[in-house]
Amino acid sequence: MDAASHEDWPIERLARVSGVSKAHFARAFRQAYGIPPHRYLLTRRIERAKALLRDTDLPVTSIAFDTGWNSLGTFGRIFREITGESPTTLRQREQRLAQPTAQVPGCYLSAASRPHLTTAVSEKRRHRHEDIEVPS
Repeated sequence: MDAASHEDWPIERLARVSGVSKAHFARAFRQAYGIPPHRYLLTRRIERAKALLRDTDLPVTSIAFDTGWNSLGTFGRIFREITGESPTTLRQREQRLAQPTAQVPGCYLSAASRPHLTTAVSEKRRHRHEDIEVPS
């Protein structure tokens, strides 16, 4: 999933590749990573999109489709839920704060900017529980 996060990775495919049942794969994955496979894939897609927004001048639409999203609207909504800001806002902020990161390996930059999806989902649920309107 990390090397090809732009592809679809349904649980059936992951289980087949791993040679185990869907239920076993889902349970083992969650135990290992703390989140379900689909949420893990979302974090990888958003992580890649953030890097492209920060490091390129590609249009947001191209970045959305290049990172595996089939809908610009869905990309924008999920991106905002996870990062707390729109892709355009993040790009503007990152470009304003541009620092010389050329000497830092890309894997360290990715790990440092990895979204905390578990926290974002928990926060959204808390807002729903408290009947607070959550921006989508």
